Amino acid sequence: MQSRKIHGRPAEDSAPLKTSYVTAKKSHDPWVHLLAGASGGFATAIATSPLDVLRTRLQSDFYQRPPAPSSAASGAAATIPKHTSHKTARIISNIYQAEGWRAFFRGLGPSLAGVVPATAIKFYVYGNCKRIGAQLLGTGEDSILVHAQAAIAAGIATATATNPIWLVKTRLQLDKAQAATGTRRYKNSLDCVRQVLRQEGISGLYKGLSASYLGSLETALHLVLYERIKTTLHTSLGSPEGKETATQKEITSWLSTTGAAGSAKFAAALIAYPHEVIRTRLRQAPMENGVPKYTGLLQCFRLIAKEEGMAGLYGGLMPHMVRSVPSAIITLGVYEFVLRFVGTSA
Repeated sequence: MQSRKIHGRPAEDSAPLKTSYVTAKKSHDPWVHLLAGASGGFATAIATSPLDVLRTRLQSDFYQRPPAPSSAASGAAATIPKHTSHKTARIISNIYQAEGWRAFFRGLGPSLAGVVPATAIKFYVYGNCKRIGAQLLGTGEDSILVHAQAAIAAGIATATATNPIWLVKTRLQLDKAQAATGTRRYKNSLDCVRQVLRQEGISGLYKGLSASYLGSLETALHLVLYERIKTTLHTSLGSPEGKETATQKEITSWLSTTGAAGSAKFAAALIAYPHEVIRTRLRQAPMENGVPKYTGLLQCFRLIAKEEGMAGLYGGLMPHMVRSVPSAIITLGVYEFVLRFVGTSA
């Protein structure tokens, strides 16, 4: 059967083929984002494991030599150790000489168990909420509003799904720091889960969730800034005439992605860092009498400000930034690469 032509185009035969192609392509998009996110998390956990170990050692060093009470509220500078670069170099040297290079990858298993599902969920929700949000709002996927709602949804979904994993990891890390005194509370991850369920109930696995939800604002700020900066860099670095070779396009794409990911994460983490401290405090195990020191978001904020000053809300900021910025670059870089590899846009 011959099809009618409207302005020289087939009106019946080609339309079904086009619709079928688009539908088939979109049907794979949700799982592509899941795969790309998991790949980014896997690569990040392995590549930044040495930084994670270093960060933990530096934070432990801060706890061993806390500031004097009289100087607790005198400002952020009072709590940041001097000569941090010398201390960092010394710790790296000590780890390598005393424990070998394998020590830089301790805790990689728990990190993979947490980071891979977290990034998979985050980008699965983010990538698909961008598409759905654009359809519902009637705008393009490059809209700031679309990016913001997708990022907030991704942050909330990720926090809800993975909070128990991070709570157990936090409890074990803090417990290991006290092992030298013989007061280790948990034997392993499963024992930690059993004790939390027995003593605190299911809700105990979700302590710190309110702070994680607050952290969704950091996720939103990070991803919105990332999308904006990436677009700006790609436009400024690309050829105005559009005569770039395939290699030049790849270089431009790589530079815009890494530059945007790093700068956006630095800004977002710096602004929203206090929620990291509050979340860790809320996840701490109860005191010896079984009563938790921190009972809620606002109570935790006020108590830290009272006992340690506002600087207490920025404790461990430097090691956090040293790890989080490279992590963002690797995660988003691999995520974008996988999407391009399978022919799907971010």
